[in-house]
Amino acid sequence: MDPFTKYQPSLGFYDSGAGSTIRQHVGAMQYGGIEVGISSWWGVGTRSDSRVPSLLANTAGSSFRWTLYYEQEAQGDPTLAQIASDLRYIRDTYASNPSFFRISGRFVVFVYADGADACAMASRWAQANSGINAYIVLKVFSGYKACPSQPAGWHQYAPAKAADAQPGFSYAISPGFDKANEAAPRLARDLNRWAQNVRDMIASGAPFQLVTTFNEWGEGTSVESATEWASASGYGAYLDVLHRNGN
Repeated sequence: MDPFTKYQPSLGFYDSGAGSTIRQHVGAMQYGGIEVGISSWWGVGTRSDSRVPSLLANTAGSSFRWTLYYEQEAQGDPTLAQIASDLRYIRDTYASNPSFFRISGRFVVFVYADGADACAMASRWAQANSGINAYIVLKVFSGYKACPSQPAGWHQYAPAKAADAQPGFSYAISPGFDKANEAAPRLARDLNRWAQNVRDMIASGAPFQLVTTFNEWGEGTSVESATEWASASGYGAYLDVLHRNGN
């Protein structure tokens, strides 16, 4: 399918690496109260890597920040050497940029995981991060709290679920999940339900309050404006709800 989506973005089918698009996206996210964007990253020299300089450059001068979502962990088990090399690359290439997200001076990296990952994955990342001191936020798995090696934070990425709470770590919400090549949505869109999810997320006080996603059009999880939920504000109904804190 091309384009791989059931929806029509209000901006049209854009180049997400274009500076004008990035600036519009940052403005839209800030309207929705979103402070940090998490951009997919598949490794050094990939297409996703080539877009990071433009993300940072087109955010300069604003309070908005970017970090990266390390996707390769979902495709297998990167070695200690590979993880360490990638973290050093992110640190040396991007993390000193004022628009890169840091917590207490440490550059932040979110990490995906596959269904087979367990405590050994957390241990691998802890060892690889030794001496680099990145603020690593791993994706949860069953029994993660009991692992001997603990990262700086944990999150869930499961946008087919309306809301997910990981107490003390994160709270994630999704507007819906309607993948382009699937006949029926895994999670149907409902603005009233979304508004309640937003209120619950804010009330949770979780350190990371996550929206999945801003513009994953293929899986139909976007909150970015589309013709299907366009609004008078120009930002779309889902960002309007975020703008009003769910009210």
